[in-house]
Amino acid sequence: MSNRDVWRKVLMRIKPTIKLPLFKTWFTDTGIIDRKENTLIIGFPTPFAKKWVQDRYNVKIRQAVQEVDPSIQDLEYQVHSSLTNKDSVHKVSLDSILDENDEKQVRKVRNKNELHIGKQGLKSRQLSIGHTLENFIVGKDNKLAHAACLAVSSMPGGIYNPLYVFSGVGLGKTHLLQATGREILRSNRDARVIYMTAEQFTNEIIEAIGKRRTKEFKDKYRTVDCFILDDIQFLENKDMSQMEFFHTFNDLYDNNKQIVLSSDSPPKDLDGFKDRLKGRFGMGTVVEILPPDYETRLAILRHRCQDLQVIIDPEVLECIAFNIESNVRDLIGVLMQVISQTTLNDTVPTIDLVANILSSQHKIHQIHRNHAAGSCPSEQVRSMNQIIETVAGYFHVTRDDLVGPVRKKEIMVARQVSMYLIRRELDHSYEKIGAYFGGRNHTTVLHAYNSIEDRLKTDHRLIRDLTALKREMGF
Repeated sequence: MSNRDVWRKVLMRIKPTIKLPLFKTWFTDTGIIDRKENTLIIGFPTPFAKKWVQDRYNVKIRQAVQEVDPSIQDLEYQVHSSLTNKDSVHKVSLDSILDENDEKQVRKVRNKNELHIGKQGLKSRQLSIGHTLENFIVGKDNKLAHAACLAVSSMPGGIYNPLYVFSGVGLGKTHLLQATGREILRSNRDARVIYMTAEQFTNEIIEAIGKRRTKEFKDKYRTVDCFILDDIQFLENKDMSQMEFFHTFNDLYDNNKQIVLSSDSPPKDLDGFKDRLKGRFGMGTVVEILPPDYETRLAILRHRCQDLQVIIDPEVLECIAFNIESNVRDLIGVLMQVISQTTLNDTVPTIDLVANILSSQHKIHQIHRNHAAGSCPSEQVRSMNQIIETVAGYFHVTRDDLVGPVRKKEIMVARQVSMYLIRRELDHSYEKIGAYFGGRNHTTVLHAYNSIEDRLKTDHRLIRDLTALKREMGF
């Protein structure tokens, strides 16, 4: 029996014991490279695939091999990138393993991101299969928003109506909104749920007017059980869209239908909206999502690695979590770059690779490893004076106030923030910073730094202020 025949029979035995999408992911482009006496050498296309299969499926493979050929006593796993070649003589094509029903099952999983619902054949638009309330990583900065969405999904049209979620970009608004729609549908498959962005809503209005189908448009959106509108700030200064949404909102609300909205700012800050709409947005529950703390960022990275079924050194994940503070989107973006570069180059993720990626994106000016010293310096693009000027403008005080002797509470907070940012982002010594602030002692600067660090653990407003300042200065 040839090595390819042996591996094909092994795969046939393994397939029923593993979920098909996972089976296709990890056993594509695999095969027996060689056999040395009683040892079988099994090849994988990448280090990730080799380590993942060896760690998780070794027992299954060993049992299957013994069933096929009892004379084989040992297994050896190796990486052979040549397995990705179409003409590889070692690999076994999964086309010879999977039958038509298997392929249908795989396609069924992939197609779950579009849900057919409602007696009228209404279809919810692109509710991602990956967005659920269960896999949303909950931290202290998004706990209230998650709880509100959970309450809405269990009792649509109840006391949390409308639900208005706001945050900066990339912090999970879309995930929560889509997850809420999916949860409602899971509880009631006949529910009529629509999720869409405000831009799509506007485009449909324009199309309906152009094709003289406004009645059809109104019937579609004013008869649903749950209407979820993402990025509502897009409707600013669009009078026609606002008017149509105003009437849609009223019809749904008066009939106890659930409305869920998201925006990048609270209702009162939507300057391009009519007051009557802003007032309605605040009639129910308004919740904010703040940037995640370090522990939550690390949990998000670990969860994503689990989803992607990749193994990365914990120190590398800690390095990413510690240096990317802005939003979840940037956090995952860096992780995906690390994974793609190491996969393409057939290497192992390292902290140095993270440093190179972050530096190239101007995400950092010094990379911190595990909260300790030992850094990879890059070019400094901000000065102490620039930070002080920016902080002074943000807190509506003067530069002289910050570096001078004034001890008013609002001045002292801004001063401590300035010292903290200079120390954190420019890595100047406490002595140098103290000298720049009117000859203050280095212990004063150390106290300011520690004070801000402590407050960032619980003070959500301060977290927002620092995030806004960093974004403005390009940190």
